[in-house]
Amino acid sequence: MGEPVRIAMWSGPRNISTALMRSWGSRADCAVSDEPLYAHYLSTLAPEARAVHPGFDAIIASQPTDWRQVARALTGPVPGGRRLWYQKHMAHHLTAGMDRAWTLGLSNVFLIREPRAMITSFIKVIPGPTPEDLGLPQQVELFEFVRERTGQAPMVIDSRDVLENPRGMLCALCERVGVAFDDAMLSWAPGPRAEDGVWAPHWYAGVYASTGFAPYSPRNVGVPDRLRGVLERCQGLYDELAGHRIRAG
Repeated sequence: MGEPVRIAMWSGPRNISTALMRSWGSRADCAVSDEPLYAHYLSTLAPEARAVHPGFDAIIASQPTDWRQVARALTGPVPGGRRLWYQKHMAHHLTAGMDRAWTLGLSNVFLIREPRAMITSFIKVIPGPTPEDLGLPQQVELFEFVRERTGQAPMVIDSRDVLENPRGMLCALCERVGVAFDDAMLSWAPGPRAEDGVWAPHWYAGVYASTGFAPYSPRNVGVPDRLRGVLERCQGLYDELAGHRIRAG
């Protein structure tokens, strides 16, 4: 079978990250992991910041909080001996004290979404996000780290491109990571999965009801004035990454 392919998809919140996890999890040859660094990230928060995260205690109990232990597992044997391992990550789970070298053993992909849409969705749950809460500074930092160490720009995909052309974008992504596209990636049964994190009831209602990628629908909701500075910074970081995004063939 050769060396397994480990795909690390680094996303911000309120993106199509869970739908992509469903897509890859529909392949018979692919193991999936759901935000394996979430408990580590939560363990680093100040007490006053923890209350806004639904299911905090259950998440801490469900995963290792030591990022080193998680990194060893993610670069080790693939669950079930499968040849593919899709790892869904939130970029804001990359904390400041975490060594990034272990990520070089993964095929790193960066999933981005237009910041205005991401912010207006996120504040329905957490009302006062910083750019770091939305993961864009961490995405750019890791993107540059991987590019500097490997000499190649890692892959970037935009959620809008995926929703407008799921087959084309998934084919392009599969080609770039060196695996064949599988039609099973385009649909899935509704409902929860065993691999879903314990936080799923708080965040995954839309995915539970889905059977495939929803058509792209523009959001016309305005960002509150109090978050204008957050939007401006995130927009600049998004634009930087968007300049590298891959397109359907």
